[in-house]
Amino acid sequence: MSEQVAGMRDLLRETRKCEREMVRLLGRFVRCESPSYDKAAVDRFAAMVAREWRRRGAKVKILRQRLRGNHLRIEWPQASGRSDGQVLVLGHLDTVYPIGTLAKMPFRVRGGRAWGPGTFDMKSGLVLALAAVDALRAVGAGPRKRVVFLWTSDEEIGSETSRRVIESEARRSDAVLVLEPALGREGRLKTERKGVGGAEIIVTGRAAHAGIEPEKGVNAVHEMALQIARLMKMNDRARGITVQATVVEGGTAANVVPERARAAVDIRFARVADAGRIERELRGLRPILRGARVEVRVGGMRPPLERSAGVRELFGVARGLMREVGLSLGDAATGGGSDGNFTGALGVATLDGLGAVGDGAHSLREHVVVRELGVRAALIAGLLARRH
Repeated sequence: MSEQVAGMRDLLRETRKCEREMVRLLGRFVRCESPSYDKAAVDRFAAMVAREWRRRGAKVKILRQRLRGNHLRIEWPQASGRSDGQVLVLGHLDTVYPIGTLAKMPFRVRGGRAWGPGTFDMKSGLVLALAAVDALRAVGAGPRKRVVFLWTSDEEIGSETSRRVIESEARRSDAVLVLEPALGREGRLKTERKGVGGAEIIVTGRAAHAGIEPEKGVNAVHEMALQIARLMKMNDRARGITVQATVVEGGTAANVVPERARAAVDIRFARVADAGRIERELRGLRPILRGARVEVRVGGMRPPLERSAGVRELFGVARGLMREVGLSLGDAATGGGSDGNFTGALGVATLDGLGAVGDGAHSLREHVVVRELGVRAALIAGLLARRH
């Protein structure tokens, strides 16, 4: 038996033993609600997570924020000897659920699954990181590189305050491991993610009485409908581009020609090169009805995570680790974005979806599969113990 196989088997044995403890800690984390827009709540949860890392002797730095929750930067002591680079592990503290969600969606364990708000996306990922470190300690192994765990507070709302620090750490790193949830029941890793952007279209027309003199009005809702038809022509399945009007508002009363209309637009794209073209097309929208005005506001674009050679190589390492313990591991593309999109766009090998296996993110069905927690923690530990 090779040392490599024995090491992975030892790690899995250790993480299997602490699955019950992982569930207990997950319950504590989930019961500490942390919605993105509630700074005090996110800060309470950050303090709870920081205590767990300090107990393990890690160097914890709180990156304080004025309006959003604080971020955590945790440095795990590197293996003895000369420094051999850095691995960045990414995750987030915030959830989409408002305070009080626990009253109708309490944390519970039933049928081999742990249920509750944020269990899957992604408080289980934070638990897995701790379990991975515990397993490495238990078998007397250490990371081959310095490991920085960066837990941010605003991933669910666009990473506005955390993007800069994420990119700064990524530039110093040889690889990035993202503990977002796995894809599907098979626990596939995410080696490709679409870029994500948003836009707002505001149409201004002219109000008039809908029955007496409609000809004197300019119908903003009609103009918006025509603009949405234009947006739909921007969709390109072959290139992985989707453009969708998702929230539309307009009008004031049933008998008034509407003066204003607004549409929120969701944008997804698979290639970095397409971001600029999509933005130019959006900004180039012009009114169709005489007298209407169209304003387009394009928000920040989260770049795609492309399946680069570095990503494929890193996935190969992960798949090899799973094979050592007789398990298979697949990968897939997904339309959702994560902070791994930022690091992948910098050219740093990024492996996403290393978190828990489960389902129902952002819904009443959110849960993780308990028996998979040990496997995922062992995989993370194995990746940290390898040279990337």
